[in-house]
Amino acid sequence: MAAFGKLSQALLRSGLVQTRRQLSATAGHEGQAKKWKMLTFFVAFPCLGLCFVSVYLKEQQHSHEQPEFVPYSHLRLRSKRFPWGDGNHSLFHNAHLNALPAGYEGHDE
Repeated sequence: MAAFGKLSQALLRSGLVQTRRQLSATAGHEGQAKKWKMLTFFVAFPCLGLCFVSVYLKEQQHSHEQPEFVPYSHLRLRSKRFPWGDGNHSLFHNAHLNALPAGYEGHDE
C-alpha cells in the first residue's frame, strides 16, 4: 500500500512540474495575442466595414431592369419536369430574372 502511495505522489509531482513548464512556456506569447487582437480591431474590422459600404453603394447604383428575353434554342431546355411545384420553375426561381422557356412571367408579348 505504501508503494502505491509513493507512486501516486511521484506521478502527481511530475504532472505538476509539466503543467508549470507548459504555463511558463505560454507566458511569452501574451504579446503575440495582444498584437493579433489589436490587428483584428484596428485593421480587419475597418476593412470589413469598408467592403460592406462599397458593396452597398454599388448595389444602389445597379440597374434593376429585367434583361431582354431572347428565345435561344439551346437555353431553358426541359427534358424532364422539376419534381416540385408545376415542374417548370427551378428550385430558386426568381420571376424577375429567370425566364421560362416561353419568356418571363407576367409579360404578354
